[in-house]
Amino acid sequence: MNDSVLQNATELRRAGKFAEAAQLYAGILKENPRHFEALHALGILHYQSGRLEDAERLIGEAILINPEAADALYNRASLLLRMNRMDEALHCFDRAIAIRPNYAEALGNRGSALLRIGRTAQGLADFERLVALRPDLPQAWTNHAGALLTLERANDALASYERALALKPDYADAWRARAGALVALGRQSDALQSVERALQIEPNKAGTLYRRADLLFWLNRHAEAVLAYDAFLAAEPHHADGWNMRGVALVELRRHAEALASFDRAVEAGSNDANAWNNRANVLFELKRFEEAARDYERVLKLAPDLPYVEGFLIQCRIRVCDWRHLDADRQTLSAGLKAGKRIIDPQGNLAISRSPEDQRQCARIFMADEAASPRRWQGGQYAHDRIRVAYLTADFRPHPVAFLVAGVFEQHDRARFETIGFSFGPGTDTDIHARIARAFEHFHDARSNSDAEVAALLKRMEVDIAVDLMAFTEGCRPGILAQRPVPVQVNFLGFPGTSGAAHIDYILADRILIPESERRFYSEQIVYLPDTYQPNDSRRAIGERTPARVAAGLPEQGFVFCCFNNNYKIMPDMFAIWMRLLRRVEGSVLWLLEDNAAAAANLRAQALEQGIAPERLIFAPRTTPPEHLA
Repeated sequence: MNDSVLQNATELRRAGKFAEAAQLYAGILKENPRHFEALHALGILHYQSGRLEDAERLIGEAILINPEAADALYNRASLLLRMNRMDEALHCFDRAIAIRPNYAEALGNRGSALLRIGRTAQGLADFERLVALRPDLPQAWTNHAGALLTLERANDALASYERALALKPDYADAWRARAGALVALGRQSDALQSVERALQIEPNKAGTLYRRADLLFWLNRHAEAVLAYDAFLAAEPHHADGWNMRGVALVELRRHAEALASFDRAVEAGSNDANAWNNRANVLFELKRFEEAARDYERVLKLAPDLPYVEGFLIQCRIRVCDWRHLDADRQTLSAGLKAGKRIIDPQGNLAISRSPEDQRQCARIFMADEAASPRRWQGGQYAHDRIRVAYLTADFRPHPVAFLVAGVFEQHDRARFETIGFSFGPGTDTDIHARIARAFEHFHDARSNSDAEVAALLKRMEVDIAVDLMAFTEGCRPGILAQRPVPVQVNFLGFPGTSGAAHIDYILADRILIPESERRFYSEQIVYLPDTYQPNDSRRAIGERTPARVAAGLPEQGFVFCCFNNNYKIMPDMFAIWMRLLRRVEGSVLWLLEDNAAAAANLRAQALEQGIAPERLIFAPRTTPPEHLA
């Protein structure tokens, strides 16, 4: 009778009628509590119903009755994996495979379990046995490939993914995983195609959508990446990393207000995610909301005290609003951190704060250390060109001080002796200054969507003789390009008036005011002193037709006007004290400054009052267009 009841129960279980099947199994066990098949089958039924504890207990009892039942051992092992009881699961898999050495399912699951706990070589051995047993099984080849990829055998992994896809061309998981091997081989574009193929098969798979967005980001296709993250977040609206990466892509597009909204969602979804808080602080910094940025940086330091450069940005927040109360202590903190080799502040930030050229060189060296392992592309020798090929690299061929200074230089190059090449990797491509600069070059490349490696390879392929980095460490810089030494002579010029700290930068163009003879030893580059001044200026800059009256500019009708239109963070207490002494000495005079942000203006006026100067003698000019500024 038990056999027919058991058969009926099995048929009910397969039909999904779990409650009715359970009643029949329970009836069998009431008559015979040691009925192996009923215990095992009821355990599987509970497994299918999600009652894992009951399932594991029942199958365990079945194994006590029949310790040689390989299927029961396999099922219990699979249950234990679900329950994250790894050691017990592996023991059961071992017993099942010892009983049935060619048990393919057990080999595959044991291999996966071994990978999960970092025993990759042993996991690979299981997958080697599995693909030998079942070479027709696509999942076996995919697992085999995953183990090889973990062991950094990317070429072998790619071959195994190809075997899986040859067996099952519509295998979406294999197409998606194959992208990982292609990324490891530096073939990001091919990886994107692999992910796109996976999405054609499974259009709404969240993990694949996320991988697609990441690949677009890595390929510098940031606008497309934002849309791809949007597609992913529609499926996973509370995914903190997704919101965070969407924000990073928006930052690359200089869409800072939208990026801030994205980072807000990221910190809401992952309140202890230091990277999201740091990114939020960075975008607040870019939006000149320095006091809010400082609060976020303080939170980041509590969550992740060793996150690079955070402490330096916190200090810079104070400088940006001209809050000098902690300046001496901040300088000591930065100096001690740099001497200890810490990534405490970026070179551009340190240049504004530090008084030590030795610390500045150390700061640059630390920053450039991340690029030290780059492959060297130019292996020596000289090119035999009729004209010297000179390439200029920057993200600032846009409405930016560097572009306004150097545009005429490109137009005045001696074309009989020099072949000029421009590489642009910044925004502002639809501006007049960008168009003018592009016309000035014989060859012009928009490299925004190219990786550092691709730009370096192109420089080498074009046999460029001299590469001039117009940025060094300024915003949007890409030091990873010249770190690959694609060009025989590499030069630091104009954008950053400090050392690169890098052995692969040969020269810096300067003058004896910018770099006094006494400070030459603090520069890693050889210094080329230009006569008079290192800084060019453009003779074709437009000047506004209307010169405003004093009153229109907020100035008094009478009195001498001292002015300084630098960014406010460049104002330091010792210089400000000199200005205040000047105002005291020159009756009726005023000091005309740039209004960089409201907090800086308020702090400077408070400082003036402390030094006996009426705050209204500081007059702040709003930012305007370059022609209006010159007028």
